[in-house]
Amino acid sequence: MQQRYDYIIVGAGSAGCVLADRLTDSGEHQVLLLEAGGTDKSIFIQMPTALSYPMNTEKYAWQFETVAEQGLDGRQLHCPRGKVLGGSSSINGMVYVRGHACDFDQWEEQGAKGWNYQSCLPYFRRAESWIGGEDNYRGGNGPVGTCGGNDMQRNPLYQAFIDAGKEAGYPETKDYNGYQQEGFGPMHMTVDGGVRASTSNAYLRRALKRDNLTLVKGVVARKVIMEGKTAVGVEFEKSGRVIKAFAKKEVVSSAGSVGSVQLLQLSGIGPKQVLAEAGVELVHDLPGVGQNLQDHLEVYFQYHCTQPITLNSKLGLVSKGLIGTEWILTRKGLGATNHFESCAFIRSRKGLKWPNIQYHFLPAAMRYDGQAAFDGHGFQVHVGPNKPESRGSIEITSSNPSDKPRIEFNYISTEQDRQDWRDCIRLTREILMQPAMDNFRGEEIQPGVDVTSDEAIDQWVTENVESAYHPSCSCKMGADDDPMAVLDEACRVRGVAGLRVVDSSIFPTIPNGNLNAPTIMVAERAADMILGKPSLETNEQAVWIAPDWQQKQRNTAPLRELD
Repeated sequence: MQQRYDYIIVGAGSAGCVLADRLTDSGEHQVLLLEAGGTDKSIFIQMPTALSYPMNTEKYAWQFETVAEQGLDGRQLHCPRGKVLGGSSSINGMVYVRGHACDFDQWEEQGAKGWNYQSCLPYFRRAESWIGGEDNYRGGNGPVGTCGGNDMQRNPLYQAFIDAGKEAGYPETKDYNGYQQEGFGPMHMTVDGGVRASTSNAYLRRALKRDNLTLVKGVVARKVIMEGKTAVGVEFEKSGRVIKAFAKKEVVSSAGSVGSVQLLQLSGIGPKQVLAEAGVELVHDLPGVGQNLQDHLEVYFQYHCTQPITLNSKLGLVSKGLIGTEWILTRKGLGATNHFESCAFIRSRKGLKWPNIQYHFLPAAMRYDGQAAFDGHGFQVHVGPNKPESRGSIEITSSNPSDKPRIEFNYISTEQDRQDWRDCIRLTREILMQPAMDNFRGEEIQPGVDVTSDEAIDQWVTENVESAYHPSCSCKMGADDDPMAVLDEACRVRGVAGLRVVDSSIFPTIPNGNLNAPTIMVAERAADMILGKPSLETNEQAVWIAPDWQQKQRNTAPLRELD
């Protein structure tokens, strides 16, 4: 293996695979891509319905845990991160949500100059091949295939959920990734021809056909090699050997919201106190590294279903075998979907300009590990507030790269976060009690009809909430005068030459949606920045904002109001 490259990328995940493809495309740059995990050639990764397996498997995911979270009565939450080609895009739920246009305008307001929605939209389009074809918002010939699933027409529960939302007074949206996010409508997924459209499949596969890309799997990244305040390479361990590789142009950390923090801090870049306590020599005091950590929480709101039409009948071994066989032979059927085929984005209170609550609807009632929740049929929504005020931190505890860092999100640590959850539970119950659900809705399984007071809701949420696995914002971009901004608007580490971070850690604030789509967009845009290319041309597109958002929480009063 040669020791000198133009670019070294740490992490072959959602962002790293995009960069590996774009930086090698011209053939003029030698690129080294380092990945801790191994191959993604597993039916459990490639078959969309098997999504709960890789996330809970040591082989494919870092099994991180939070500390005892005070806001959750001392519970520790699971925080898996991809450790395989494709990273978290190979273990996630394949839900394709870009976020609301205002999320990116908010990034710019928070100091990430040039990252407004109109500037980001061309990169969302460049990344995507939408099954419905190209328009002003959607891409038609990008690497990542996106679709609306294949079960929406067959299972009436999906449409019933959308109809219930309209009856509750909310708008309908035909494409929440287009002109209008707010409202109820079909949900989109990163599935291409019935197969998971991870960044490994979409970008890395074609890049590996080029002889100017070197991929090394199964490595432990030990640190960025520094000469003064300049990054010149990466030290990593492979099969017990410590190897040094050098970058003529740049080192890029795409190790994810946990991994990039870890790598920077192990390299002596981070908060002085944290590094001192971990026994790492300070190279550059950068207090924001590992701060500003944000995540989404969600609960499963479950009902019995009075008709035998849910996926609960498909969880047995025989059914799973038949679904798997059909998928292997045809890439079709229930194996080719993540089952989240309808969704919603709503505002929990008046005075919010854009939605802060997201729904994934699932025609099954199951537990977090994918097992049946009870005998019989049921359905559920995964729901939670998406714009939390709470901020956490990630800190290494030693100089050993194999030691897991300390992760604390400070979940539900503000009064507004608590109120958002109360609103969320009450609004959800009201939506699911609308007439459109009458033919299907049995008893409420959880939270349970007696969970109505503020105190009861607070307690139930504290005991039952789980991470939606969206850790982000831990190496945020920001303005020069923001002491907590780790990166400038070109993703360059402040005060260090030759080093960038490109992954979900760079977000200033968490978007209203799942993180894979914005992470891919960020990598597409950063690739142009790294190569010194001009940004893609913007073409101002209209964005729907509720006309009376300052006065009203929704369009009209619900058909059926709760007592």
